[in-house]
Amino acid sequence: MNEEISLLVVDDDTAHRTMLRKLLSGWGYAITEADDGATAVEAVRRHPFDLILMDIRMIKVSGLTALAEIKAFNPAIPVVIMTAYASVETAVEALKKGAYDYLTKPLDFDELRLTLERAVDHSHLRRENRLLRASLGDRFDRPNLIGRSAAMTRLIETASQVAPSEATVLISGESGTGKEMIAGLIHTNSLRKEGPFIRLNCAAIAETLLESELFGHEKGAFTGADRRKEGKFRQADGGSLFLDEVSEMSVGMQVKLLRVLQERELTRVGGEEVIRVDVRLIAATNRDLLREVAAGRFREDLFYRLNVVTLFVPPLRERQEDIPLLAQEFLVRFAEKNRKPIKGFTPQAMDRLLRHPWPGNVRELMNAVERAVVLSRGEYLDETELSLLPAAQGTPPLPPGGEAARQLVSAQEATAARPGAPASAASPSLEAVERETILRTLEGAGGNKSEAARRLGITRRTLHQKLRKYGMM
Repeated sequence: MNEEISLLVVDDDTAHRTMLRKLLSGWGYAITEADDGATAVEAVRRHPFDLILMDIRMIKVSGLTALAEIKAFNPAIPVVIMTAYASVETAVEALKKGAYDYLTKPLDFDELRLTLERAVDHSHLRRENRLLRASLGDRFDRPNLIGRSAAMTRLIETASQVAPSEATVLISGESGTGKEMIAGLIHTNSLRKEGPFIRLNCAAIAETLLESELFGHEKGAFTGADRRKEGKFRQADGGSLFLDEVSEMSVGMQVKLLRVLQERELTRVGGEEVIRVDVRLIAATNRDLLREVAAGRFREDLFYRLNVVTLFVPPLRERQEDIPLLAQEFLVRFAEKNRKPIKGFTPQAMDRLLRHPWPGNVRELMNAVERAVVLSRGEYLDETELSLLPAAQGTPPLPPGGEAARQLVSAQEATAARPGAPASAASPSLEAVERETILRTLEGAGGNKSEAARRLGITRRTLHQKLRKYGMM
């Protein structure tokens, strides 16, 4: 076995238990023994076993009773039941109580080995799936949040770890990077996901109205207040409140926000009633709040109240391998919206996207693709439809995910730059580079041609043509 698996063997037959210990140790398992169901339950409470092999008939506490208690304590542990009294009834009962599988004595050792290996694989697969869900979230729960770059993977992993807690979260990053989407991911993966998710952009509300927007007001509190209004805190009760651009609050409003966060209570503008609120706050800013604190524009005590956990959303220029994924997602969305039969990007168009610095980040990319879709006339977006983007100046360094597209485009550009050169003089070395790039990208994509085409920044049809050209299919 590739790693030592901890296995608890439970059997009140000493001779049988000893035989199993020797056999299973030889297969690479780390064996712990228990001579009774009660002993097994206590062992499970003390030690995190990977797997349990347990007899069903024991004098003191039966395997079925122990199975129920073990599953109540830790339902993730796979338990394989063995018995000399095989019957459909006991098998069904064991499986209903959560047993992974059921073996009869005398044991068939080949069957035993395969069953244990399947149980371990099943357990590890469940654990990996659970970790994947925790790190990436379910696709339904993270609409439009796309990215496989190392920076985005780390961000989503951290956000998903933080999500189940009640900690206040501060999300920082440039405008257009997707801070609100990260806030939504935290809420939808939290224990408050059934509650409301209320958003407020502090920079979009006049200072004189911000207090009312946050805390509400009583009728007659000010001119135009013709009725009572509940604020965002009250609307978010039992859920999460996302305050975007929190750094744009005045110092006076910061004091009032800090009090609500500390006391978990508020008073409407013009009112006297003290209202308790149960809200998780998620704040975001595109400024360096520590600098704002040093400059006296942001209260230090509020900063530390907000900064329980900080998440940084990287700018698009620092995760270029996500650009093809995002661009394709936006293309599909806007092509459908505008009823355009567009299939993808030309290599030149994708190269333009990869070289652009994207100061407006994901929002700018989305707008550029939408504009290109509206202006498109063919099945593939080309660089002329991205003409409003500045032309590429030089070749910025790309992370591994975008290098394949860069090398392929470079080979194509080099070929195009020498239209008069004889094939024997120019083509062999350039074609060798292109062929090697395609081959390496295909291998990296596990043979998946659609994925390889995306990484190369070409269409699947173009990839097929090149594969045929180089005798690779």
